[in-house]
Amino acid sequence: MLETLKNAWRVKELRSKILFTLFVIVIFRIGSYIPVPYVDFSALKNAFVHAGTESGVNEFFSYLSILTGGGLEYGAIFAMSITPYINASIIIQLLCVAIPYLERLSKEGEEGQKKLATITRYTTVILALIQGIAYYFYLEASGFLSVTSGLWFAAIVIVLTFTAGSAVVMWLGEQIDVKGIGNGISVLLFAGILSRGPQAAEALLLYWQQEQYVAVIGIVIAFLAVIAFIVWMTHAERRIPVQYAKRVVGNKMYGGQNTHIPIKVNMSGVMPVIFASSILMLPTMILSFTDTNMIDLPFWKDAMALFTTQGIFYAVIYFVMIIAFAYFYATIQFNPVEMANNLRKNGGAVPGIRPGKPTSDFISKILSRITLMGALFLSVIAILPIVVGNVGGINISLGGTSVLIMVGVALDTVNNLESQMMMRHYKGFLD
Repeated sequence: MLETLKNAWRVKELRSKILFTLFVIVIFRIGSYIPVPYVDFSALKNAFVHAGTESGVNEFFSYLSILTGGGLEYGAIFAMSITPYINASIIIQLLCVAIPYLERLSKEGEEGQKKLATITRYTTVILALIQGIAYYFYLEASGFLSVTSGLWFAAIVIVLTFTAGSAVVMWLGEQIDVKGIGNGISVLLFAGILSRGPQAAEALLLYWQQEQYVAVIGIVIAFLAVIAFIVWMTHAERRIPVQYAKRVVGNKMYGGQNTHIPIKVNMSGVMPVIFASSILMLPTMILSFTDTNMIDLPFWKDAMALFTTQGIFYAVIYFVMIIAFAYFYATIQFNPVEMANNLRKNGGAVPGIRPGKPTSDFISKILSRITLMGALFLSVIAILPIVVGNVGGINISLGGTSVLIMVGVALDTVNNLESQMMMRHYKGFLD
């Protein structure tokens, strides 16, 4: 990875793209610390510091703060960060399966993708507005506003600022797509999560000072092992052998070679984890944004306990939903019938398997097994911090979801750099 970055830095065009990406990240981080007017950010920050205690915010906001890069703690203009865009993308992808019009757009190539991107942008703004309103009610109910009069005007300013901040973050991500390196939204998500690294290191230092040496060493070793395991699983693939029949066209003979169809074990990346965590946020978000007086009611206490991010119920539902979304995402990406038909049209066949339906059934069987392996891998990594927290009593700031996202984005960005360097190499060779 370091060698790739060093080689890319030597290329003027790629160096400009890297610097532009870093510039956008700096803007994103600055916006995560500029407080919105009428918000008592010092009281809000203090509540996050004491998260999990009676005087602090609940675990849901602590978890959401990790994904937003800390903007939520300061009541910043980028407090919502990219979560509205992620949720909008999830909704549009799900609707592409249910609504024929959106399904047609997804298959119309570049023009269809542009229309879907526009729909996603409008959906992002709507969701940002809804989340901004909900977050305002939470701030008001918790006493985190710096004004006691003129609340309607303060509400309008706060909600519109949160909404505009989410729109700006979405625009910054798109600028990285066009002028920078990697997927813009993923890079911003990576930057936000990475910014929590110092807090994680501070927590480990605190445990070390409390003479919990075995726990700290175990966490560091497990962290490195998880990263190595994620990298290995990301590159792991199942290769389906394919043999093409010989055919004569004019005076030339084509085909006859042996090749394979590569299917990655973790073909869906971190999307199932993001899907599952986003949906599981909704019940906790609804409960958290209600009147604080209702939290003392028995029903509300039981509901909050069920959906705590460190609870067993949450871990089980999280585990199951990741597996379900992994299969859903695999279904969208691969169509065994279409793959089998393409093989037959091009004179290809899987050795020992008849063309047509037997081939599609064979591919479906392999996809099912591979998807299960990838889904179990994602599920175990995602709930590992919850298990460690319940068994060892140690709260890990950077959870499995965060590590998955960081490693996945880092690998994707490096692959993007390598592909761009390869394109430049071949361009110079052909010239």
